[in-house]
Amino acid sequence: MNAINQLVLNPLGAFAFLTIAAILEAFGDSCFQAAMYNSTGSARAAAAVSGAVVLAGYGVMVNLPRWDFGRLIGVYVAVFFISAQVINRLRFGHAPGLPIYAGGALIVAGGLVMTLWKS
Repeated sequence: MNAINQLVLNPLGAFAFLTIAAILEAFGDSCFQAAMYNSTGSARAAAAVSGAVVLAGYGVMVNLPRWDFGRLIGVYVAVFFISAQVINRLRFGHAPGLPIYAGGALIVAGGLVMTLWKS
């Protein structure tokens, strides 16, 4: 078994791996958001290329381990939501409002249910 698969067998290692993947995905998406709406000229092209590179890194990262991704998707969606909100705040200065907090609480609660519920 390779080192990556060994790492993701540990729940903390899997969580760390998914967190890095979620950050890459949210940041790559934010690069495209910046390219489409906040940039012009060469800055637009640079943001779009950056987004493509970061999203390619996410794609590689999330597919390196041999895991049942469906089993871990609940925690991934919750981690992605949190990562996206942090990046939205830091990159674009948008603070989440009450609907985002309420919906986010449901997303995180759903991720916990899917992750912790033993069949």
